Amino acid sequence: MTPDQAQIENDRKSAASKRLLKNVRDYSRAVITLTWQRQGIFSSVALLAGWFFAPWKAALFFAVCMICEFIDLRMARRVQRIEKGDSRATRRAYAGYITNTTVSTLAISVFGIWVGITEDGVAMFTALFCLIAAALYAAINNHQLASALAIRLTGYGVAFLVITSRDLYVYRPPLTSDMWLQFFTIIFLMYFLIDCSLGFLRLYRQDLKQLEDLEAQHEKVKAALVLKSQFVAVVSHELRTPLTSIKGSLDLLNSGKFGTFPPQAESMLKLVGRNSRRLANLVDDLLDLQKLEEGKMRFEKETVDLQSFLNDALTSHQGLADRYDVQLNLRMDVAATVYVHTDVSRLMQVLANVISNAAKFSPEKGEVDIWLKVANGRAHIYVRDHGVGIPEGSKEAVFGRFVQLDSSAQRQFGGTGLGMAISREIIEAIGGTIDYESEVGVGTTFEIELPCTTVFDSGNRTTAISKSVDDPSDRQVAISARS
Repeated sequence: MTPDQAQIENDRKSAASKRLLKNVRDYSRAVITLTWQRQGIFSSVALLAGWFFAPWKAALFFAVCMICEFIDLRMARRVQRIEKGDSRATRRAYAGYITNTTVSTLAISVFGIWVGITEDGVAMFTALFCLIAAALYAAINNHQLASALAIRLTGYGVAFLVITSRDLYVYRPPLTSDMWLQFFTIIFLMYFLIDCSLGFLRLYRQDLKQLEDLEAQHEKVKAALVLKSQFVAVVSHELRTPLTSIKGSLDLLNSGKFGTFPPQAESMLKLVGRNSRRLANLVDDLLDLQKLEEGKMRFEKETVDLQSFLNDALTSHQGLADRYDVQLNLRMDVAATVYVHTDVSRLMQVLANVISNAAKFSPEKGEVDIWLKVANGRAHIYVRDHGVGIPEGSKEAVFGRFVQLDSSAQRQFGGTGLGMAISREIIEAIGGTIDYESEVGVGTTFEIELPCTTVFDSGNRTTAISKSVDDPSDRQVAISARS
């Protein structure tokens, strides 16, 4: 056998072992789930047989069935602990189930034949009815193991034939006798039960095939995601090194340290500088996205004065406001200092994305309002623009990856569609939430919510207290970004 043939054979055996383990586990789950139902059936049959026929026969039947039930339950609990790939334990569990099924089937079949032949009156009807119930139960609930199902149907079928054929053999009635009607009725019933069993077995195997196909597709998707993450990581890191050099050189040229340039060259340098910043932001977003997907983004939390943080954020975004010709207005709707325990740099990254979007979608000489409120122990940062607004039902697009609300080639506003997706994942990772309300043509208000932190300063407890918007003690800061 060649190495390729050996590998194919090993893969085939591995797939067969995996499929068998799935069958055995499903069968075990049915054993555990339907335990009380089966025991109720056995108890009812034993009571009826003991009351109307021979008590000792009923007691013997019940004892054998309970022993088989106990063995099945023990094996079912062991099966749940079998690890994937343990083909030896899987085969041992399968063999145990088949052996126990054979014993249980013999007990039920022999008991049915015993009652149907040796007792008088309607005993044959009772025996046949119990066998029919057992066969129907097997058809519905034992399709996970085709061998076990075949053993039960074969055993019960033989019992049917023995009970009904005995009278035909002893009395040899004419073909018009009721005995022959009973015999042919049993034959039809056996066909019906076998057909039902095959139907349940076919449906179960179709479900297994669909599940295997889904698992195979899932593995392919996982492999593609891993490959994509590796590609993004490698490309982003490879881009970052030369891009840093290019961006640094352009910043130096644009700073004027090397003298002045002709107007046309200066315009081109500024254009290249802006595009290099956009490319650098894209690379940073891709790296952040890759870290979030792999769970490798680290957060260094500290207690932060939220009012001071917002003042710093506005000051650092003055250049952005200049670029879009908007005015940033900051309002503090609180009386005491508000503290949150968070990662300052990551929270600043989120706020930068929100303010950048608000400025980008605001009209020229428009305003972006930012304010802070506290309610129920949670800080709420609001950023409101008066721009185009967001259409209803666009939340998945706003917080989706690589999604733009206007994806046409002529869209007015640029961007990669990663900023808000990364922002939501960062905010959720540090224990907060982010959401928005919007009206088309009126504007959009984004809300960042974070849990407040109680701070102990020299033994005195300081907490954040909410106040109304109209309180005279509110601190108002307006930063005009217009020239």
